Amino acid sequence: MPKKAEDCTKDPREIPEEDRDYYLERIYPAFGNLVPRDIASRQAKNMCDEGRGVGPAVAERDLDGNPREVRRGVYLDFSDAINRLGQKAVESRYGNLFDMYLQITGENPYETPMRIYPAVHYTMGGLWVDYDLQSSIPGLYVCGEANFSDHGANRLGASALMQGLADGYFVLPNTINDYLSAGPFPKVDATHPAAVEALDSVKGRIDKLLSIHGTRSVDSFHKELGTIMWEYCGMYRTAEGLQIAIDKIRALREEFWTNVHVTGVNEDFNQALERAGRVADFLELGELMCIDALHRGESCGGHFRAESQTEDGEALRDDEKFAYVAAWEYGADEGPVLHKEPLVYKFIELKQRSYK
Repeated sequence: MPKKAEDCTKDPREIPEEDRDYYLERIYPAFGNLVPRDIASRQAKNMCDEGRGVGPAVAERDLDGNPREVRRGVYLDFSDAINRLGQKAVESRYGNLFDMYLQITGENPYETPMRIYPAVHYTMGGLWVDYDLQSSIPGLYVCGEANFSDHGANRLGASALMQGLADGYFVLPNTINDYLSAGPFPKVDATHPAAVEALDSVKGRIDKLLSIHGTRSVDSFHKELGTIMWEYCGMYRTAEGLQIAIDKIRALREEFWTNVHVTGVNEDFNQALERAGRVADFLELGELMCIDALHRGESCGGHFRAESQTEDGEALRDDEKFAYVAAWEYGADEGPVLHKEPLVYKFIELKQRSYK
């Protein structure tokens, strides 16, 4: 990215080599662009926060409603690779990606550096499954990025998407069928108390959403929740910010259930109602994620707490307190309940990583 903020609006091809900041190579000379994604993502955000972001200025409002302009982007320059390997070689590897980029931006990435910016991966795969994608709980199948398997364990978006497609198209239609055919299962009809309770619960939720007739759209709540999560529970988190996020999400959820406006009726195919149900779930999940992030007072992987970093500004783990797997149980009035399972390593020594 440009070393000088005044160069951020220039055509990147016109920025002299001496005025370019190859920041990952500068900060991490031993690994450069090959540092793990969480480190590369955080540094891209840090560079843009310094006011050297590139690309079109985006007008938005902060959480206090004040207008602002931001540029979120850094350059991914393939010119050296093209000069070294030839365009045909690069095209054979990234041709589809480059074509999509050209269609979206109108810029040819073979000639002009691409503009990229990291997205935050709030949740990452990890549940154990067997070859049928069944978890340790009989009948509970886990697909896509939610399981630990070939691609779900990493944080590469396209790779995890591929696993979701493969699991859904090729694995589950066969393995779940085998499980169901192996029955027998207890017969449950519509009069069973559990079925009646589930039906009444869903019907009550739908009726409530359609009866509010508030002044705010579903999308406005979704967007505000996204802004809160980005500002306070993104790639860089603080205890103070996470508590602010929890308070804001609770206030937003209260307003959602009193002021949301859902168009349409229940009897028709109603995508507005479907989105409202999803956003209601997102509000619950967003708060839980902030509670979990606040509880974990260390930096580890994609979770970076400002209070837990080395002198060089890198992630600092606390293996004495947080070497465990955590699972949160829903608690209606008392709040979520944390369950822990210690991580015990017999042949691996836990060490602080360094990419300097």
